[in-house]
Amino acid sequence: MATEVLPDDRALRLGRRERALAHMEAHDLDVLVLGRSANVRYVTGARGLWTAGTHPFAPAAVVVRATGEVHMLSTWDEGIPDDIPHAQLYALTWNPMNWVTALRGIEGTATARRVGTDTISPMFLQLLPLAFPVAELVDGEPAMRAARRVKTAEEVTALREAVDVAEASLAKAVAELRPGATERHLSGVLLEAAAAGGVSTPATQEAAWVTSREHPWRKVGGDGEVRPGDLVAFTAGVVAGGYIGEVARTWPADGGDPTDTAATAALFRRWEELWVRLVDACRPGAPASDLLAAYDTVGEPLPPMPVARGLGLGFDPPVVASGLPLTAAEERLEPGMALAVTGYVWQEGVGAVLGREAVLITPDGAELLTSSPLWKP
Repeated sequence: MATEVLPDDRALRLGRRERALAHMEAHDLDVLVLGRSANVRYVTGARGLWTAGTHPFAPAAVVVRATGEVHMLSTWDEGIPDDIPHAQLYALTWNPMNWVTALRGIEGTATARRVGTDTISPMFLQLLPLAFPVAELVDGEPAMRAARRVKTAEEVTALREAVDVAEASLAKAVAELRPGATERHLSGVLLEAAAAGGVSTPATQEAAWVTSREHPWRKVGGDGEVRPGDLVAFTAGVVAGGYIGEVARTWPADGGDPTDTAATAALFRRWEELWVRLVDACRPGAPASDLLAAYDTVGEPLPPMPVARGLGLGFDPPVVASGLPLTAAEERLEPGMALAVTGYVWQEGVGAVLGREAVLITPDGAELLTSSPLWKP
């Protein structure tokens, strides 16, 4: 097994960089200063260390539109793409003025008119004007969101690979489902399978849970043991090669009585009816609010989680949720967008059916990237 740290594939990283430069031009940005991990990887192709928490802003990558060059914060060459030579690296420093000196030394910064940054801190709000003396400092995140919302062909391939790992992991966990199993055991099987597939970074906090028969959203209390007839939701989310792949399925535990089976079958039919509407809403040019309207059309209440959100290097736009109806109405779906689309229905006394698919918007409509089987009565 290879242990060296390798950058992203050349075609993948250069395709993303071309999109970033194009949107810098569209947003009239001469320089883009990036601190968010996903944005940094998008333009550099270098794999950073995964961290579970947040970290303060630092200029981890700088993109200059005039030269097309990317400069990067790194104290070593390992894992840095060959198109970012050593001369374009600057080291970590404890002295804030050293940051200013490093940024000033980048070709094109002295004459930059508009400099965008994807985030900022109070300290760098004071330092960046010193590094870019004649520039207007503006929000650069819209340019990066615009670039990342539509995936290149190489990104779609990366997403498919992540989804494959997620689906294989989910299948391993579903195979262990039976009365007497516990949520912890099922989650462990899923995460172990993901690790065996080369992924040790989960994208979701919980992987398996018993859906409640008493409340539409809350978790079941107790020891997490699966009872006969329970509906168990599985969410496989992995970060593979930086890209998030997700799939969710719900399966009933064996041992339900005939009455439970009939009620369960009816609930799954409701989910399938909802899913037909959700897929129909995934059309190029359609407002994202059509995904919210799909629930209303079939008479199902909107779930508390996003109905759809972008898949990519992290939490990509758009985010389509019940709490953001105006944002969804303004958002238009485009070919090349990749979404995690969620269908959720619940019935008192039965439980809930959660299904999540990875969907690619194409010129002709929706293409499912996921293929995991659904439970059939």
